[in-house]
Amino acid sequence: MILVVIRMKVHSEKRLELSQTMALLISSIRAEKGCRSCDFYQSIEDENQLNLLEEWDTQESFMSHLNSERFKVLRGAMNLLQEPYEMKFHTIFNLEGLKEVL
Repeated sequence: MILVVIRMKVHSEKRLELSQTMALLISSIRAEKGCRSCDFYQSIEDENQLNLLEEWDTQESFMSHLNSERFKVLRGAMNLLQEPYEMKFHTIFNLEGLKEVL
């Protein structure tokens, strides 16, 4: 599984616009093949700090998402940011064989 965390710092006057754009995109991203989940969060410490959290079944599914029109719209919406976004990728492996150890 691929876990993707995108951290965004938005200008306060653009926060609503970015949030509305993300709200429109989330359901269509969730419907993409291989998407396990996609959620959008606002930091409780800084209302201008927004985070997108995505889970993908495979690297192939995630790469397909990166080449999708939805991701292009997302990248376009990131023009509203105060500073460059931070994107982190994590590969999560199945713990099935480790039950006895844990």
